[in-house]
Amino acid sequence: MSIRFSFGGDEHIFGEVSESMSLEAFFTSLSMTNAVKAAGIKGVTEICPANASFQVKFDPDVIKPGDLLKEMQGMEAAASQSNASLQTRIIEIPVYYQDPWTHETLMRFRERHQDPARTDLEYAAEVNGLGTVESFIEAHSSQPWFVSMVGFVAGLPFLYQMVERKRQLQVPKYLRPRTDTPKLTVGHGGCFSCIYSVRGAGGYQMFGITPMPIYDPNQEVSYLRDEMCLFRPGDIVKWKPINRDEYDAALEAVEENRFEPVIRPATFSLSDFNKDMAGTNAKLMEALNGR
Repeated sequence: MSIRFSFGGDEHIFGEVSESMSLEAFFTSLSMTNAVKAAGIKGVTEICPANASFQVKFDPDVIKPGDLLKEMQGMEAAASQSNASLQTRIIEIPVYYQDPWTHETLMRFRERHQDPARTDLEYAAEVNGLGTVESFIEAHSSQPWFVSMVGFVAGLPFLYQMVERKRQLQVPKYLRPRTDTPKLTVGHGGCFSCIYSVRGAGGYQMFGITPMPIYDPNQEVSYLRDEMCLFRPGDIVKWKPINRDEYDAALEAVEENRFEPVIRPATFSLSDFNKDMAGTNAKLMEALNGR
């Protein structure tokens, strides 16, 4: 796929891979940003991959915009022909679906919702033709999700479901954004899931909450001492439904700094995935379970 380049002011080059999200578009974006990073171009100060695009920040006093653009255009063919294989991680995220905290919040904002008579999960189940909340939770948690970008607020992952497009869960955002969302809420808007890393405004549907910190600017959480943000583009996530007792036990472990997330190394091949999605996902689950 051809990348459309444009300038963002006098310090950025923006590359649009596609107008719609796909794993192919993401891998092209990731390959391009990895190539720019590996090239060590003098004057490049920041590289940011996104769902189907990327942006590179540079110092125009060090490198001319046109010169950087030419270098990046020269990398495009190699990025597009990437074998799209990734050494990554699969991370298990416990989720307390239908928790009381997101429920209390969503009830405060029903006038901003498409269907004030239903909860967010009830609405999501209905618009996806799944009938019951339990069926929706099964569809949401049974297959892995791909972290296509991290941002908007610090540490927030955008997650793309790794199933055939016709099976992907899609739920519109609220008609008007909320002014409040609990920290660590698992949300969904369009075809993307996310985890709200901090408390704040938001417009995604709210499905549950995780006890597992994903962002720690003080780097006091044991598994966030090297990086304050847990997620990286290319990570794979598997939701694990938990009940209130399991949530409370996990939260106690977090507060005592003895919570150990399940994180395993994994290899992901885009070509293998496109040939056999179910088989690829099964292998990822085996990796997660240490087999």
